[in-house]
Amino acid sequence: MKPSDSIVIIPTYNEKENIEKIIRAVFGLEKAFHILVIDDGSPDGTADIVKHLQGEEFAGQLFLVEREGKQGLGTAYIAGFRWALERDYQYVFEMDADFSHDPNDLPRLYSACADEGYDLAIGSRYINGVNVVNWPMGRVLMSYFASKYVRIVTGFKVHDTTAGFKCYRRRVLETIELDKIRFKGYAFQIEMKFTTKKIGGRIKEVSVVFVNRREGTSKMSGGIFGEAFFGVMRLRWDGWFRKYPKLPKAE
Repeated sequence: MKPSDSIVIIPTYNEKENIEKIIRAVFGLEKAFHILVIDDGSPDGTADIVKHLQGEEFAGQLFLVEREGKQGLGTAYIAGFRWALERDYQYVFEMDADFSHDPNDLPRLYSACADEGYDLAIGSRYINGVNVVNWPMGRVLMSYFASKYVRIVTGFKVHDTTAGFKCYRRRVLETIELDKIRFKGYAFQIEMKFTTKKIGGRIKEVSVVFVNRREGTSKMSGGIFGEAFFGVMRLRWDGWFRKYPKLPKAE
């Protein structure tokens, strides 16, 4: 077992083609990371693959939480955040299982928080143009202009507001009232970034290249985009009237 101050949360649903590869890629990095897989009852045996790796090679580094049925991306991450806060991890990551997020970028996000002192590091597709590979043009435009829309409505100065590749310092997740996070899809990613800013967190965007999944099936749906569109208006309302807790001063 390698000790680590960092946990990478990977939500899964039917990711048998990718899960072992992504786990080995993360554990192959020079910087030691632990991994927490949150599996929503995958009928394809994703959780069984994780259990096998736990017993054979990665005991004490690879962890699994199994949930019944598809409960949504946001609830998976909230469950993962709570799990991490019950332990001694100082840096908590969000990452997809399908290699759309490059594991080699994890140390760069870590450095932004651990070395530079930022509270949230975002793997950004749009900080330097549009760094997206193998996405249909319609989806690229939808994602890009969704982030533009969020910036206009909320006044939130982050280029990639819907990004799902992130590193949080522990104190951010300790301060955010996780039980008040209400969204599950794209809007969850927006809400967490917006809330981090409202509690006084310092945010850095780190340029990454997003590559569309090569194996498995995308979980994106029109309902997720609809939630984000209307959720942004609610966030703007909250920004005016809701009282947010504040981060303690950094030591």
